[in-house]
Parts: sequence; C-alpha cells; structure tokens
Amino acid sequence: MIQGHDIICFCNDWAGDPLSKKQIVTRLAKHNRILWVNSTGNRNPTASSHDFQRAWKKLKEFGHGCRQVAENIHVFSPLVIPFHGSRAARAFNQRFYAACLRRACRKLHFRDPIVLTFVPSSADVIESLDAKLVIYYCVDEYSQFSGTNKEAILSMERKLMERSGLVIVSADRLLESKREYNANTFLITHGVDVEHFRKACLANTEIPADCPRSDTPVIGFFGLIEDWVDLRLIRELAVARPTWSFVLIGEVRADAPPFADLLNVHLLGRRTYGSLPGYCKAFDVAILPFTWNELTLAANPLKLREYLAAGLPVVATPLPEVRRLGKLVNLASTPAEYLEALDGLLASGRRGPRLADSLRMDAESWDCKVEQLSQHIEESLAGEVTQQTLAMVST
Repeated sequence: MIQGHDIICFCNDWAGDPLSKKQIVTRLAKHNRILWVNSTGNRNPTASSHDFQRAWKKLKEFGHGCRQVAENIHVFSPLVIPFHGSRAARAFNQRFYAACLRRACRKLHFRDPIVLTFVPSSADVIESLDAKLVIYYCVDEYSQFSGTNKEAILSMERKLMERSGLVIVSADRLLESKREYNANTFLITHGVDVEHFRKACLANTEIPADCPRSDTPVIGFFGLIEDWVDLRLIRELAVARPTWSFVLIGEVRADAPPFADLLNVHLLGRRTYGSLPGYCKAFDVAILPFTWNELTLAANPLKLREYLAAGLPVVATPLPEVRRLGKLVNLASTPAEYLEALDGLLASGRRGPRLADSLRMDAESWDCKVEQLSQHIEESLAGEVTQQTLAMVST
C-alpha cells in the first residue's frame, strides 16, 4: 500500500452510496491524506425537480467549505456550471473552480499531490494543479450516459488521458478504447466488500421488515434503477411466475416502471448500504437484467460481485465482464432463458445465501484491488523520478 501521500480525488458525491470510488479511497486513506472533490456531473442539467434540488444542495455544500468527514479525508464541494459543451462555462470553471480548489489545498497544506480522478470533466481543472502524478480511473463509458454532451465528454476525457501518467480501467472494453490515448493503461476489475455482504450468510443477520416473506421464491435486485435496467424483462418474468415475489431495491430514475398492475413486484426504493445483506438473506436468487448497449458492454457491475459475496445464486445478462466470472454466474439473455435458469436453480434446491459460495469471492476483495492500484502508482512514481534524473544528467 502506498503511504504518506497527499491525494486529490475527483469522485462522485461523498454522501452517496459507497460505489467503487469510495471503496478505493477509504482504503487509501488508511495511510494517505485525501481531499475528496464532490461530483461536478457529466449530464447537462434539466428543469426537473431532481436537478433543481441537486443544484440547491450543491450550492449549500459549497458554502460550507472544505470539511473533514473521516480520518484523513476532507471533502470539498465545488461550484461549477455543468454545461460542459459551453466554452464560456468551461472557462469559468477552469478559473473559479481551480482557484477554490487550490485554496482548499493550501488550507490542508497539500504539497506535490497525486491526482486520482474518476471524472472526465476534471480535465480542465487538473491542469492548474501542481501534481506529481495524474491518474485517470475509468469505470464507465461516460459519454454513453443519457443526457450527456457526448462530444464534450469525449474531448475532456481524451485531454485527461493525454495528461495522465497512468490510466486504470475496470473492464476489457474500456482497456481497448482508452489504451489508444495512453500506453500506460491497465485493467483492474472491480472488487467487493466481502465481509460486509457475507453477513447475508450469518444466522444473526435479520431480514428487514419491509421485505416480502413467503414460502414461494423471492427474486431480488438492488442498485440504481436507470435506463440500463431491463424493466420490461422483469415484467415478463413476473407475469410468467405470478406466485413468485420480485423485490427491487434502489432509487428509480428510469421512466415509470411497468409494474402498477402486478401485485408480485415490490419496488422498495433506496435502502442503506448497511441493510443490503439483510435483503440478500431474503433473496432466493438475485438477477442482473441489463440492457445491451455501449454503456453496459463497457460496464463492470458492482452488484454482481456483491450478490456473489452474499453467497447468492445469480442469473445475469451475459455482458463481457459478467462472462469473466465464468461458472459462478448463470447467463440468460431473453425472458425465456431467464425463466429456464431460475426454474433450474430452484428445482435443484440452490436458493438463498451459502457461505461456501461466498468464500469464492475472497480473491475479489477491495483490499486486493487497492494493492494492485498501489503497485501501479509506485511503479509510475518510480518512472517519473527516473525520467527526471535522466533529464538532469542530460542537461
């Protein structure tokens, strides 16, 4: 593990769910100081109440300044104009945002920081930071998200990759597309908080009261319910198996889900990260019904490893990074294939969390993944020192 560094991390919002960024950064914070920079967003804002509330929240957080949220972790919420296709907006962000960020670094006495960014829109600001190493950690094909300015995101991302000393990606498809712009691009697949999700296998873990309980099968899903989740497939499954319960946990951001007339589909909404093992304990089988598009083909779904760490049997759409896990996952593309896989698991008696299956995920822990990242960082820093020494000698 790297130690003793000041690290500026451009991430999603600290208050959000512990996605890959938080899993990585909290481990780095054990031996390094972190300035976590809340998300500046990739999508253009709309006139929706959700975006208005988010903008108001961002404004209030900016007013609070830089604040400590955990040992060795401070959070800074920038004030930006999130129209990345606008030259005027990007120019404002580059000056104002960068000035505020440099001020926060001075208050924390950050010197020669490492910049670890998960956000393409950070490209303009990073140029103004005196970083000894810039790392772009790419976990999605950001230009493919709905509502983004594709050309602007691609332009900023390419600029960021060319500026970076190291690029890390989470999927093979991303490795193929990003290595073109930076030869120092390496694959680190997502990890999982094994000990947390393994609680689903423990006798003393309680099933939450709002989770349906019955003698009939419970088919579960958790995660953000966006346009990449195939809700029509779930509907067909629920119609075909009316005695089964389909439990969907997560904030719904997709169009109105087509379940209003189905009594066996339960939309429970967003639940805390800490409660997820309890819900997993109630599931007989977990599903990952993703659509096929450029976004999902480059995705490495966190929830897949979380299902497996909970010891659950899983039926999933055969995306490239799903196939990587081989026989640990049952693959299905159509409603008929999903039903066949689910019926087969239930008929065989393979249902619910099993500790023996959870143990297979030990090698996929976030601790292992952060050690891989640290090794790449150490090698990159050593390479920078060597290059500087050679340059001094040649002059």
